[in-house]
Amino acid sequence: MDNENRNCENNNKKELLREIQWLTFSIIELAQYLDINPEDRRALCLHNSYANKLRKLTDKYESMYGPLSINCPCNSWRWLEEPWPWEKGGSN
Repeated sequence: MDNENRNCENNNKKELLREIQWLTFSIIELAQYLDINPEDRRALCLHNSYANKLRKLTDKYESMYGPLSINCPCNSWRWLEEPWPWEKGGSN
């Protein structure tokens, strides 16, 4: 894989991870809101929509890049195949 393709792949991976992080944060915030406002149907629908999107994006990320957490059912530890942060030469 040449440098340009590798950079594109890294950007795609980072963007997917950012979206997963955003959805995770939003779901937690909506859950806290729903603790106080359990009758808000709009917030509940939004929470459910985000949870479905998160599940799909997490599945996509894990199939492409490996597990995001120890809770992922998998047969290998693909994160061990990648360089550790100090082995990347200072760039993320």
